[in-house]
Amino acid sequence: MKKAVLIIILLIVIVAGFFGLRFYTTYYGNNVEKDGYVLIPHKANFKQIMDSIAPYIKNKESFETVAKDKDLEQNFKAGRYHIQSGAGNTHIVNMIKAGNQTANTFRIGDFGDIYQMVGKVTKKTESDSLQFVNGFNAIAVEKGYQNAEDLKKYFFIDSYDFFWTVSPKEFFKKFEDQYNEFWTSDRKSKEQQSGLTRDQIYALASIVYKESGGKKDEMKTIAGLYLNRYRKGMKLQSDPTVIYAINKQTNFKETIKRVFYKQLSTPSPYNTYANAGIPPGPICVVDKNSVDAVLNAEKNDYIFMCADPARFGYHKFTASAAEHAVNAKAYQDWLNSKNIK
Repeated sequence: MKKAVLIIILLIVIVAGFFGLRFYTTYYGNNVEKDGYVLIPHKANFKQIMDSIAPYIKNKESFETVAKDKDLEQNFKAGRYHIQSGAGNTHIVNMIKAGNQTANTFRIGDFGDIYQMVGKVTKKTESDSLQFVNGFNAIAVEKGYQNAEDLKKYFFIDSYDFFWTVSPKEFFKKFEDQYNEFWTSDRKSKEQQSGLTRDQIYALASIVYKESGGKKDEMKTIAGLYLNRYRKGMKLQSDPTVIYAINKQTNFKETIKRVFYKQLSTPSPYNTYANAGIPPGPICVVDKNSVDAVLNAEKNDYIFMCADPARFGYHKFTASAAEHAVNAKAYQDWLNSKNIK
């Protein structure tokens, strides 16, 4: 009798252990085949969710069991989710239900216009380019501007983290907050002392950024030079503004390495060879250093600058037209020797 009872107990333990192990494996055991990121749109259905996750898991059936048991179909949140090795079905389902998505890094570079930037940004967002452009246009109108391009000054070159589901409004809000934080009382005071409007400051900062190649150590010198030209009533004659004018005409499909004389008359309000004064707006997204360079421009007497072939990326500065002619000739000879066209 005792032996029969023991056998029954043993069988119960074995069966319980079997089902317990099965339950644990289904709900909590590692079911990840490989690491990866899953994108789940706001309007996804259950099949789309399953199809997105399937390439990263070992057992699709067990995941589907847990997903249905936890009502994932009706209670998911859109997002970009990191499926990591060692995760069980319950962890993955709960992550998607809670909306614990993983942010992505967005690099904002010296984009020539907002539309060029949007084209890059929306490769990492659920919203497409048209939605971002329309969203930015609406924000611009609310602020009294004409269109999205007038928002360029709100953006700074840097790397930022955003979720895949970020909306145009949420995206812009982060940069607007940064813009407002940047314009401290000290910077506003220097803005007033400069005699320039904020749009003029950003336009000059964009020229400084392009002329310096983003190198901080020449920015204040270049800013001082262009302010000298502007205050003397001279045309700024900045090659990057010509390049910008040409690029705008081709929607930034061309890459220009050298500006030729015939291109200096390219019709555009941004072309500082064809027009006197400061351009109506920035020719690119700028960084904080270039704006600070304009606000804290070096006091010098330079009015000429020329790329220095002996120090790639740097320039020779002078107040002498004759000396500049020599510098320019040396640079042109260097370009020709390198067959740069």
